[in-house]
Amino acid sequence: MLNEENSQKIGTLYIVATPIGNYDDLSQRAIATLSQVDLIAAEDTRHTGKLLSHFGIKAKTFALHDHNEKQKAQQIIDQLNQGLNIALVSDAGTPLISDPGYAVVNLCREQGAHVTPIPGACAAITAVCCSGLPTDRFQFIGFTPAKSKARQDFFIEAVNSNITSIMYESTHRIMASLDDLEIALGSEQQVVFAKELTKTFETFFSGTVSELKQFLTDDPTKQRGEIVLMLPGNPKQVDDIPPEARKMLALLENEMPMKKACGIVADYFGMKKNSLYKTIIDEKG
Repeated sequence: MLNEENSQKIGTLYIVATPIGNYDDLSQRAIATLSQVDLIAAEDTRHTGKLLSHFGIKAKTFALHDHNEKQKAQQIIDQLNQGLNIALVSDAGTPLISDPGYAVVNLCREQGAHVTPIPGACAAITAVCCSGLPTDRFQFIGFTPAKSKARQDFFIEAVNSNITSIMYESTHRIMASLDDLEIALGSEQQVVFAKELTKTFETFFSGTVSELKQFLTDDPTKQRGEIVLMLPGNPKQVDDIPPEARKMLALLENEMPMKKACGIVADYFGMKKNSLYKTIIDEKG
């Protein structure tokens, strides 16, 4: 139900999440909001029109996309100030998540306009919850860059963050992107691929980069659709070994195998045994 008090004084901008594939995922609150607002700002009015028609919603829509949202932002605020309620939707999922809307919401916040979320589907969250990757900490990093070298740097930075990274990729670029991932991180780099989430041909694939490339090459139809890539972060290594720990290691390694010495030192200083041992072996070459 829309806020009647707000509508009498000043309108509200509703950020409405729409389905990423399955229309049944549109919430009852979203349906009620889209039915009651005065205007709907849509990334693609034709695409949104199909959704509205499916639910029997009759509403006036206007286009709000990457190329016009800065120009439309003040106009939207003027309409809100006139008491109109407006819903902002993207083609699929939650607006502003690699979709238009930032310029509008930012200006609304700056000028004190009412902005309210109507939560729902988001491809990034939908993908990561079924990925099998750690979800205690993760980051969404948007679409991969368009150029090869930038993509390689992008992938390296992602895994070096030490947490799960979620990114979007386009159909026409997926194979080139995987080539760059292989160059940057090696053919054995683990990756999770998800596409067409909530749709008939929903697909998840988890494996190495080389295995994923073969999977997509064997069936090129799997390269088509809305794609999410996910990378695990590198396990956090021991960055700095305290001088006292190194001193103890130097004393112990003369009396016992290095692995056992690392175990004793790790227990004493509250460090991870395997990480400490790997760091020392790497240093010794």
